[in-house]
Amino acid sequence: MELFLFDISPESPRESFLPLSTNHRSGSVNVTWEPDVTFFIQGLASLGEKKMILFVILLLGYIIILGGNSMIIFVALTDSKLSSPMYFFLSNLSFVDIVYTTTTIPNMLSGLLTYVKTISVPGCFLQMYFFIQLAVTGRAILTVMAYDRYVAICNPLRYTAIMTRPVRLILIAGAWSFGAFCTLPPAAMGWQRSYCSPYVVRHSWCDPSSVRRLACGDTSVDSIVSLSFAMVSLLTTGVLILTSYALIGVSMSRMGVAQRLKAVGTCAAHLIVVSISYGSASFVYISYRVGNFSPEVRIIVSVLYSALTPFLNPMIYSLRSKELRDSIRRTLSGFRPAAVSPRKDVSTVS
Repeated sequence: MELFLFDISPESPRESFLPLSTNHRSGSVNVTWEPDVTFFIQGLASLGEKKMILFVILLLGYIIILGGNSMIIFVALTDSKLSSPMYFFLSNLSFVDIVYTTTTIPNMLSGLLTYVKTISVPGCFLQMYFFIQLAVTGRAILTVMAYDRYVAICNPLRYTAIMTRPVRLILIAGAWSFGAFCTLPPAAMGWQRSYCSPYVVRHSWCDPSSVRRLACGDTSVDSIVSLSFAMVSLLTTGVLILTSYALIGVSMSRMGVAQRLKAVGTCAAHLIVVSISYGSASFVYISYRVGNFSPEVRIIVSVLYSALTPFLNPMIYSLRSKELRDSIRRTLSGFRPAAVSPRKDVSTVS
């Protein structure tokens, strides 16, 4: 989601590492990209030896993201005690988080190990599309989970009748469709553009704003369309989540203390995840506009932000859900080799 809004500064002090003859657009190279044209990913080439520190941090974080979210998917699919709609939506969110981070982090890790990182134009647009689409889909699934919490607290007697399997599948399909709806128009407009040399993407992946700067001609319409769909996705999901929790708050005000505490426990994990997701996005967005940061710092911040929620989701839900903790514990204990009892020598007396 953040890639619709966050702009990496176009002024970069270091571009000499690229095998290009110029760092500015020239009218003589105003041509549409050809199949053999590649984009150069500038990334964090200027960090020097510090790249290895970032590489280790990113690699460990990525391993934790894969392990934690894969465990949630596995236990949600195999443990019959986790058959409630909440864990169905959570497993879908974990799947989105895995693919979402996989679209960028492996490429960034390889870029930290190589001198020059390149990507084909189709590959660049595929990466851009899936990264944004999965970001929007993740927000949409959080919205679906907010609705699930609303039904569970405000209509507990009708919860199972409302949240049937067909309804769950429709809600998830709607989340994915909403992500595609908000992503396809800006991506399609960018795909039809002509791009000028030098083909230098001033980011660690194909960030839309960085790729848009390579387009020949005026891209103000592209920026407006991109911003419009970003606002639609943010406002739609944000308003629906706030509405769900406002209705939950009204319902909780009529409950007794014990019921209120139980309702808070039911919503706590999801509310924490939503707060971190939208809070960190707002912080990064504002800091980009009021702070004077170098391009390298902006890239690192955007990378860490994009990995923050997928990194924390498994921890938050595991800490807040006793059922999930117990299921993970049972699963891990099932992988342990069974204890072999020591042999006893039995001597027979003839």
